[in-house]
Amino acid sequence: MIPFDFVYCRPDTPAEAYEAFLQLQSEGKNPAYYAGGSEIITMCRAGSIRPGAVIDIKRIPECMSLSADAEGLHIGCACTLSQIKDSKLFPLLTLACGRIADHTNQCRITLGGNLCGTILYRETSLPLLLSDSAVTIFGGGGLRTLPLQSVFRGRLRLGAGEFAVRLHVPAWALQARHFHVKRTANEKIDYPLVSMSALVREQELRAAFSGVCAFPFRSGQIEAVLNNRALSCADRAEQAALLLPAPALQDVEGSGEYRTFVFKNMVQALLEEVEHGQV
Repeated sequence: MIPFDFVYCRPDTPAEAYEAFLQLQSEGKNPAYYAGGSEIITMCRAGSIRPGAVIDIKRIPECMSLSADAEGLHIGCACTLSQIKDSKLFPLLTLACGRIADHTNQCRITLGGNLCGTILYRETSLPLLLSDSAVTIFGGGGLRTLPLQSVFRGRLRLGAGEFAVRLHVPAWALQARHFHVKRTANEKIDYPLVSMSALVREQELRAAFSGVCAFPFRSGQIEAVLNNRALSCADRAEQAALLLPAPALQDVEGSGEYRTFVFKNMVQALLEEVEHGQV
């Protein structure tokens, strides 16, 4: 439970949610959008945030839908990791969701919450960035759909009052050769030292990472090195480590040096598996 009084809104449409946000903001309520609520509730209990209002988007059909058609997969941002995992519609995202938290929390954490939340790893972003996914956002101009990479820079960057409605994964990615590995310091279910997702499209390897830096990323420079078959797998891994977009993360889970070591070994193993057709 949230240990203080607040206004609770449960709109039926994206427009109603946005209008509620603007009204509550004008009243000084500091509103927050709410779907799974795992992070909001935890932070409210800890006193880290104190919203005067929450706007529950779970009644909005577009935010809750999970469907596939000829164009690809469409995932509402209020869908939980458990729902996405159990659907098995996007195998790489299924693997990523299955390694985030335990089953109980997977039933609460939503796709939108993972992409927008304060926990820096945001591992669901990796398959979505690799697949050239798009995101539908609602804001002052109504609904608009944009390439995810245009608004995801370490986390989903939205304007005041905007919220993500759905993610769209193109059909080609749902059957692409893929690879996922996550290394943790201790338990299987833990924050990553390094988490890596990879897809192969038109004989080119795509890879994205979380944990090694303070934000998840996909790097065109690193992918160019990974696809340079004139170099050995070990040399490509060494060069990829030199192209990290920021210093390696250093915290209680592991030092920057150790994360870089794990990164290089992970990349080399991936390249060797790709070359032997095991991915």
